[in-house]
Amino acid sequence: MKIAIAQLNYTIGAFDENTEKIIRSIRKARQEKVALVVFSELAVCGYPPHDLLEYRYFVQECEIRLQQIAAECHGIAAIVGGPSVNPKTTGKNLFNSAYFMANGAIQKVIHKTLLPTYDIFDEYRYFEQNTEFSLVNYKGLNIAITICEDLWYSQPTLTGYGKDRLYSVCPMDRISALCPDLVVNIAASPFSHMQGVIKAGILTENAARYKVPIYYANQVGAHTDLIFDGGSMVVNPTGIVCRMKLFEEDFGVFDSDEMARAGSDSYTLPPDNTIAQIHDALVMGIRDYFSKSGLRSAILGLSGGIDSAVTLVLAVRALGATNVRVLLMPSQYSSDHSVTDAIALARNLSIRYDVAGIREVFGQYEALLAELFRGLGSDVTEENLQARIRGNLLMALSNKFGNLVLNTSNKSEAAVGYGTLYGDMCGGLSVLGDIYKTDVYRLAAYINASREIIPANTIEKPPSAELRPGQKDSDSLPVYDILDPILYNYIEMRKSAEEISDLGFDSATVNRVIRLVNLNEYKRYQTPPVLRISTKAFGPGRKMPLVGKY
Repeated sequence: MKIAIAQLNYTIGAFDENTEKIIRSIRKARQEKVALVVFSELAVCGYPPHDLLEYRYFVQECEIRLQQIAAECHGIAAIVGGPSVNPKTTGKNLFNSAYFMANGAIQKVIHKTLLPTYDIFDEYRYFEQNTEFSLVNYKGLNIAITICEDLWYSQPTLTGYGKDRLYSVCPMDRISALCPDLVVNIAASPFSHMQGVIKAGILTENAARYKVPIYYANQVGAHTDLIFDGGSMVVNPTGIVCRMKLFEEDFGVFDSDEMARAGSDSYTLPPDNTIAQIHDALVMGIRDYFSKSGLRSAILGLSGGIDSAVTLVLAVRALGATNVRVLLMPSQYSSDHSVTDAIALARNLSIRYDVAGIREVFGQYEALLAELFRGLGSDVTEENLQARIRGNLLMALSNKFGNLVLNTSNKSEAAVGYGTLYGDMCGGLSVLGDIYKTDVYRLAAYINASREIIPANTIEKPPSAELRPGQKDSDSLPVYDILDPILYNYIEMRKSAEEISDLGFDSATVNRVIRLVNLNEYKRYQTPPVLRISTKAFGPGRKMPLVGKY
C-alpha cells in the first residue's frame, strides 16, 4: 500500500488556509495513486491552540472543516488531527484526536492517551485521556493510530528523580497486543537542538521493541515562540529508513511493503550540524512570526556588537533586505570601530541604516535629574538611562513606520539580568533569547563560513555594552566560557549549586551566578516572546515564582 505523509505549515485558527492545504495534499496524493495520506496533530486548527479550545465556536469550526475534508476522501483515506468533543458528562470537554476518513466520511476517531504537562506542554488543561484501544483495518492492513506523546512512554529525564517513565499506562503495550501491521504517529513535536537525537531514539526504540514499522508525521513551521522542524520519517525495526526535510513543507510517498523490508543502511544519518539547524530554526521562527501575524518589516538597534549583528543577519534572511532597517545610536562611550563595524554590516546586507546619536539627549536627562540626584555619583542609573533612550527611539520608529522591534538580548544576558528593562530588553520578539553567548559566536562563524558578512572585528573584540568608559562584560560577569556551562547546568539540566561545583566550577562563582538567575526572574517575566531552540527556554516552559526565596 502506498502511504503519503504531508508535512505542512499550519496557522493556528486559519481554518480556510489549513483546510485548503489539507485538501490540496489529499488531491495530490490521490493523483499519485496513494491509498492513505497522513497529516499532523491538530492539523485542522494548528498546534497549539491553547485557550482557543475553550471557545465552543472554535471547536465547532474544527468539526465543520473536518467534515469538509472527509468529503474529499473518495478513492483515498486520510488521517487528520483535530479536537473532538467528549460525550461523557465527566472529565475534560475535549479529546485530542486523530480522524480516520474514507469513502467521503469520518470512519473512526482515535484519541490521544498520553497528555504531556511538562515544559511548554499543558494538554491536560484541555483534553481527556484516552482509555480504549483499537486498530483501523484498511485495505487488508491493521493500522494503529497514535498521537505524538503516545510513543513517549519511556523517555530521557532531566529532573533528577531518575524516572524515564512519566505515565502509568503504555499505549504501545496495549496496541501491540492487537497485532498491528504498522503504526501511524501524527505529531506536533517542537524543535530543540537536543530533540532530534532524542526523537529518533524514541521512534527507533519503539519500532524495534514492538517489531512494527512507524510512520511519523510531524508539523513544520513556527507558532509564536515554538518552532516545529518537520523531519517526518519512516522507521522500521532496523532503524530509520526515510526522513523528510527539516524546516520546510514536504510531501513523501512510501510503499508499505518496501518500508517494512528496507534496512536502516538505506538511510544515511546526516552529520552533526546543530548550529546550522539552530540558524534555520531561527530564520523560520522570525519569518513565521511576521507572516502569521500580518507583519512585514522589522527594526533593531545595531550597536556594532555581535548580538545585534547576528540578529540582523537572521532577520534579513527571514524577511528580505527591503523589510529590515536598523538604527545606530552611538553615545560618547561608543568606540569608533563600533560605528564603522555597524555601518559595514548594514552595507554588506544592503539594508537601510540611520544614525541618531544619543549624547545630547543623555546630557539633557543628566541636567534634568541633576537636582534630584544631588550629592550622588554616577552609577548603573546613568547606564540604564542610555539604554532606555535607545529603546524609546526604536519604539518611536516602530510606532511611526510600523516596524516591529526585534530584541537582540542573548540567553546568557537574560539569565543573569545583564540588560535594562524598557531599554535594550524591549521589543516584540526575542530572536536570541534562547541562545547562550558562546553559541552566538558559533552562529556568527556559521554565517561567515563562505564569506565575511559580519565584520571580523565585531566577532573578535571583547563584548561590551559601552555604557561607560572602557566597559567590558567581564567586568560584571564571569567570562562566557565559564558562565554559559554554569547556566546550562542550572537551567537546562536543573542541577543544584553543589552538583555544578562538583563538575569543577568555583563554588563562589556558581552561587553568585545562580543568585543572579533567581533574582532576575522579574525582568524575564516582562520580556518579549523568545524563539525556543532548547529544552528549557525562558517563557511559558519555565515557570518560576517572582516572589520567594530559592
